Amino acid sequence: TLYCPSMFRIRVNGEWIEETSLDPHEPLLHFLRRKGLTGTKEGCAEGECGACAVAMVAKSENGARYLPVNSCLVLAAAVDGAELLTVEGLADGEELHPVQEKMVELAGSQCGFCTPGFVVSMFSEYYREGRGEEVDLESIGGNLCRCTGYRPIRDALVTLGKARSDRHQERLAQPALKLEESELQGAGAKMQRPATLDAALAILEQNPKAKILAGGTDAVVEINHRDFRYDTILSLSAIEELEGIREEDGAIVIGSMTSLSDVENKLHGKFRVLDQLWPLFSSRLIRNRGTIGGNIANASPIGDSPPALLSLDASLTLRSKGGERTLPLSEFFLDYKKTAMAAGELIASINIPADAPTHSCFYKVSKRVMDDISTVAAGFSLWVEDGTIQRARLGYGGVAAIPARATAAENALQGAAFEAKSFDAAIDALEGAFTPMTDHRGSKEYRTAMVKQLLRKWQHELFSAESAEARP
Repeated sequence: TLYCPSMFRIRVNGEWIEETSLDPHEPLLHFLRRKGLTGTKEGCAEGECGACAVAMVAKSENGARYLPVNSCLVLAAAVDGAELLTVEGLADGEELHPVQEKMVELAGSQCGFCTPGFVVSMFSEYYREGRGEEVDLESIGGNLCRCTGYRPIRDALVTLGKARSDRHQERLAQPALKLEESELQGAGAKMQRPATLDAALAILEQNPKAKILAGGTDAVVEINHRDFRYDTILSLSAIEELEGIREEDGAIVIGSMTSLSDVENKLHGKFRVLDQLWPLFSSRLIRNRGTIGGNIANASPIGDSPPALLSLDASLTLRSKGGERTLPLSEFFLDYKKTAMAAGELIASINIPADAPTHSCFYKVSKRVMDDISTVAAGFSLWVEDGTIQRARLGYGGVAAIPARATAAENALQGAAFEAKSFDAAIDALEGAFTPMTDHRGSKEYRTAMVKQLLRKWQHELFSAESAEARP
């Protein structure tokens, strides 16, 4: 198939759909429904319910994979030239797909509104590489059933068995379609999607006010709910050099456009603080699309990744037309939604020293355990040698206008013996370390109390007899 950069093209359920113009602000969900694929539903338009899930055909090391995402949080123009499946494309004529059969057999569908999203998420899990008989229950963690029919849905998932050999399996043996450079216009706006970082920086130099779009899981919420509109959107989704993870010069280098799910999977077991972060970070559907660089650049004081990354002494490589520079993450956040990134700069990579902490943990205080915004979050790391704390990093979110380290408490720990009483001085040093605010998630007084209480909790988990098994 020939790629035409002046026309929007996307392959859906094996067939190409084309349009000569497209509003760059149109979510993929609306585009699909406009084309008659109404099995994909809109429940919330912010990634909470998963009723809009579709399966993108994404690249993998062995060919391709089915990657379920919230189509309400993907701008259609950003996936120009891509391939996906909706719920309509799973069955073979009148013969249901095994996932659909299980949902029917076990009465997994009640009102039916959420069913297509669940089916797409389960379909993607069904073909997950290396799955065997076991399933990952979190694969449907981003799908919501308001009829509370979770038990039969769960039963349908866990009884799927091994994936059969069929046309969907055969598709995964072939490479995913490669996203190319494109420029799409419509409704008085345009989206530019370069294929190289240099091209992106050139566009940004010419148009410094362009809206930079990474995964879009936050930006598209603002488009959907606050009606944000931009003259120019600069999508980074086709820049492969911004993806991937490698080890270089004693550091783990993570491309800024690497999805949160890929970071989760590829660094599993390397950093305990990150392993504890991911299950509390939105849902799998969102992590499949959201990027680590986007989460940082968003500069939210309650962003999930910064406290954990601050505790790992992470730094950022920033690129512009004039060159590149490296900046500690602790110096990146300046004020609410304000960063040290200069005009014309983009985050190229996130760099984590490869020497993992001896002890680390991540805590998130929120109204719900899963899939919620934090009231307070904390990432704690210690490097211990010969019974002495050589280095301490304590990162917090939700307690100031920016994510920040508790440096006074870190200093109280560094050089001290690795024992419970050494934490007492650090806890005292947290007094007045931050200036939380009151909002609907928690009061200033509650957040202030949590700053100390979370470090006390870690002290207990590290040193109390009954918590000895929790030690890293």
